[in-house]
Amino acid sequence: MKAFTYARAPSAEAAVAILSARPDARLIAGGTNLIDLMKLQVETPGHLIDVNGIGLDIIEPTATGGLRVGALVRNTDLAAHETVRRRYGLLTRAIVAGASAQLRNRATTAGNIMQRTRCPYFYGTAMACNKREPGAGCDARDGLSTNLAILGASAACIATHPSDMAVAMRALDGVVHVLGPDGQRSIPFADFHRLPGATPHIETALGRAEVITSVDLPPPVDGTHVYRKVRERASYAFATVSVALIARHDGDDVAIERLAFGGLAAKPWRVEAAERRGFGSPEAIARDAAAIVLQGARPTEHNAYKIELARRALHAALIDAQEQHR
Repeated sequence: MKAFTYARAPSAEAAVAILSARPDARLIAGGTNLIDLMKLQVETPGHLIDVNGIGLDIIEPTATGGLRVGALVRNTDLAAHETVRRRYGLLTRAIVAGASAQLRNRATTAGNIMQRTRCPYFYGTAMACNKREPGAGCDARDGLSTNLAILGASAACIATHPSDMAVAMRALDGVVHVLGPDGQRSIPFADFHRLPGATPHIETALGRAEVITSVDLPPPVDGTHVYRKVRERASYAFATVSVALIARHDGDDVAIERLAFGGLAAKPWRVEAAERRGFGSPEAIARDAAAIVLQGARPTEHNAYKIELARRALHAALIDAQEQHR
């Protein structure tokens, strides 16, 4: 690990000031992703700014009937919060699916949505990766791409985004609030994560010296909340495909109210045209919605299986919703 300096920020404003003055600085809270990257020298910040204890760890209602989640709320506390469990069950289910209890005790809201890809070519510093080193090339495109992106990829990058929480927040229409040198601004969750294009190293809409302060969730969506995650092993692996679903019911028929996928792209993947298209059997609804969501998919020879897997995962999630409702 490269040597670095360390300081605690007394406030979000102070953290912004340090980031503005030191381009080599990075924020650290739980450190569950950053420390691993530093050990491998994928990231080599010269200075760490500890933002624990600056007051961004509160969950509170908003004036519009939604919920404000502070950037430093630990995943365990968020998943267990009574309002989240009762009114935003999709978020609780996604968080619990995402990591071990030990990691959830340390990981934060902002850190979770800012996670970097788990693409093995990004972590393997002997291999070419435009995300790690802009202009180096992408060995993943001609390499073993079994678990990489089939949607939104580019000639420069086919990595996927790893966060389960982010998939749920995309389905719930979250809004990310940030503080920067020019003051406060809000970023719809739909716009927060960027597709790779020609600049895969620019992963979010966050400015270099901006700090996430909270994520706001609008009033809850009625329906049955399901998070279904398909992974290579039974526990605590990153998603091959995941489905965040809110379903409505009419007898034995179901309809999709909200739908987002993980494991398919460099950001949570939601196509709103696949939602609210009427009731039908789980099989028919899954087939119809998957055809819309997967339009434009460009898989490699190694990950073409994800097209059928995404459809089957959605079908299974709709059956889960049906069984929960009975």
